[in-house]
Amino acid sequence: MSTILVHITHGPEHPTRAALGFLVARSAVAEGHSVSLFLAGDAVQLMREAVLDTLTGLGTGRLREHYDALVDAGCRFYLSGMSCKSRGIDLAAATAAVDGSGTGPRVELAMPDVLVKLALEHDRMFTY
Repeated sequence: MSTILVHITHGPEHPTRAALGFLVARSAVAEGHSVSLFLAGDAVQLMREAVLDTLTGLGTGRLREHYDALVDAGCRFYLSGMSCKSRGIDLAAATAAVDGSGTGPRVELAMPDVLVKLALEHDRMFTY
């Protein structure tokens, strides 16, 4: 199986595209691939609990359902540190146990050099 990096830059302002990135990641996990997600720009807002609970893409499904499946599969989420800072998102909020399991997602703040490193380490990269 392959390692796949899904890089998402679109947030709540483009719900279909944002949910599509999560849907593709979820589909890859279902096929047995190892998946990591890097959220940058407006996409970091997708980690807000209110957004997870309300965002639905046209034909791409509910963000919460995709997110929960990715968390259950142990996917790692990388959030742009600069994007989080400029949008008032702190790591504690992003790693809150919003999935209800008490464990929460595996989330790490990352700088652009980490994105470059991840892109080189993964077999494939999809961008939304």
